[in-house]
Amino acid sequence: MKEVLINGIRIRPGQSVNIELPIAKLPTHTLIDLPIFIRSAKEEGPVVLISGGIHGDEINGIFTAKRILEEIDSGLELLKGTLIVIPLVNIYGFLSNSRTFPDGRDLNRSFPGNKKGSLASRIAYILSEQIIPQIDYGIDFHTGGRMLSNQPQIRVDFKDKIALELAKAFGTYYVVNTKHIEKSFRKTAFNARKHLLVFEGGESMRLDNLAIDEGILGTRRLLHHLNMIDYPHTAHATLILKDSEWTRGKASGIFYSSVKLGESIKKGQIIARISDPYGQVIVPVKANSNGHVIGLNNNPVVNVGDALVHIGRE
Repeated sequence: MKEVLINGIRIRPGQSVNIELPIAKLPTHTLIDLPIFIRSAKEEGPVVLISGGIHGDEINGIFTAKRILEEIDSGLELLKGTLIVIPLVNIYGFLSNSRTFPDGRDLNRSFPGNKKGSLASRIAYILSEQIIPQIDYGIDFHTGGRMLSNQPQIRVDFKDKIALELAKAFGTYYVVNTKHIEKSFRKTAFNARKHLLVFEGGESMRLDNLAIDEGILGTRRLLHHLNMIDYPHTAHATLILKDSEWTRGKASGIFYSSVKLGESIKKGQIIARISDPYGQVIVPVKANSNGHVIGLNNNPVVNVGDALVHIGRE
């Protein structure tokens, strides 16, 4: 069976092990540990990572990973392989309700990291050295940004055929073709010949039941696909989107959307309006192409150039 070794701790078949990986200290000298939960079946199989909270304000993903761990611990039998669950990666961002680290750096643009670099770079280095070498596949849970909500979707580079197959097995609303981003967790895993899916659903600093439920159900479907759990399931239709683009505001003012997440739209359709606060000027926002609404700005006050409606194209 593939050996899992994290921070010098060897995980044997059939074991459940919780590891607290030392990261750094707060300015108060309070030690910060990274909790890692490993659940291993007695039978050999894939090693799958489930992670959330790479951006500390993306609470949906943290909650989803936590719920999956609870299911495994409360009786959902792991038939083969190993799960590595890290519900909260960016503890610093979580403590400050922030996407980033105290120095403003984005952990998901800091890989593969440096053990002598910035705080974000040091955390990225730990993940690159301690976690990525152990896994075969992974699901990294994310949400939209502040006031930006995403319909549940898996983002994957279609050039990664194995990851695309896994994305279809996950079976949520959309699979979106998204190229690997330099210095991201996903790109670093791919460079190591590992296959990491990025799940997007809901918005930051807000729990979204649809996104959480889809994340849990999709993970069950994926683990069933890998023969790691027994989960009779029926997936709803998944649309494969070749690319996507944000429609941006051509004026500043009060933004009112006339479409909803998951809705199909036609090129030229009025999908929103922007008005001044006095009702003297109204600017229609039209769709640039046929497609599906996979992301939506929930902020009623926008500036010219702001991302308004994210349209995915089949």
